[in-house]
Amino acid sequence: MTTALVRTKPAHPHRLPAFLRRALWMLALTLTGGVERRGRLPRGGCVVVANHSSHADTAALLAALDARHAPAIGAAADYWFASPWRSRLCSRLAAGFPVRRTGGGLDDLFAMTDHLRSGRAVVLFPEGTRGRDGEVGSFHRGALLLAERAGVPLVPVGIGGTDRLLPKHGRLRHSFVRVRIGAPLPSSATPDEARDAVAALTARTKSEPLADSRTRRRVAAVVTSRWALPIAFAWAFAEALSWPLMPELLLAVVCVAVPRRALKLSVTALAGSLAGSLLALQLAASGAHLPAPLTTARMHAEVRQELTLESASAIRHQPWNGIPFKVYAAEAGRTGIPASDWLPAAAKARGTRTLAVGLLCAAFGLLMRRFRRLYGRYLLLLGAGFATGLGLIVAGWS
Repeated sequence: MTTALVRTKPAHPHRLPAFLRRALWMLALTLTGGVERRGRLPRGGCVVVANHSSHADTAALLAALDARHAPAIGAAADYWFASPWRSRLCSRLAAGFPVRRTGGGLDDLFAMTDHLRSGRAVVLFPEGTRGRDGEVGSFHRGALLLAERAGVPLVPVGIGGTDRLLPKHGRLRHSFVRVRIGAPLPSSATPDEARDAVAALTARTKSEPLADSRTRRRVAAVVTSRWALPIAFAWAFAEALSWPLMPELLLAVVCVAVPRRALKLSVTALAGSLAGSLLALQLAASGAHLPAPLTTARMHAEVRQELTLESASAIRHQPWNGIPFKVYAAEAGRTGIPASDWLPAAAKARGTRTLAVGLLCAAFGLLMRRFRRLYGRYLLLLGAGFATGLGLIVAGWS
């Protein structure tokens, strides 16, 4: 009796590291402005040729190209592999392999032939160095010879936005990055034809406007004007006195529209909230009763009991129990809590929630930047969710 041996194809050893690298660079580029891909690589191995204007080009390609192809990036041996630490950084975080620029580079490329035949993508920058003016320079023949030797297609790719994200000899800035994958080129393509294909994709990528919402643009115009900080301060100040809509609602609107303004707006809203609460405390201590819409007698009774037992530190419950901040400020005044005790406790409790909401909304705005055309729908969902939540809170405390 014989037993048949069944051989299973082993998983590609490079795919898991490629998946982790893609996740890493996708996250990094999302936080610096977002990344978008158009097109897909063909099945099987291929040589990818792309324009090169920034060190961020490598991150853009690793984030955009699928992990199934386990892309490997050709990197200048005299720069990225000049020291042990830089070599480890390049090979582990960027799947880089050394390519000599002063003789022997073609042999370095041909060493990747088996990787291509196994289904990997080899990414090369045929200009040989980063450009300065955004124009795509002339291409060397190495990428075409490698594709011909391995019997795989040559795929042009255009990258836009990285020259603003990380300019040559410049600082990291906020920028949206696009990667456009073109159709494979025939094996008979010349370096000039490959260069023209990449240049056309790059120009198209840079010129294509990002779909946007008219509502978001109008909100952004206000947020970036001189009125933004006074509005945030006044909104939070009024809410601490009587206004029924909490400043976090405003932050959810404006920080998603313009994420880069989130920290200033959040800090300003916090300052307005604290200033308003001090006035509310003093007014309540003098016997004044301001209108408190959308609050209930049970809320006031609960807060009085907490303040009696815990003094100013009772404000720590406010971010979690749904009772408006103005109720705590007013009852603190009626309970006789000194402003010197109230302010640090309120700053800690209120600051934690206000800053967290502002920064989380900014992160959401960055993540959703490529979908900002849907900003109007986001506002509708936000309004519906806020109204529902507020109704449930008031009903629960009735």
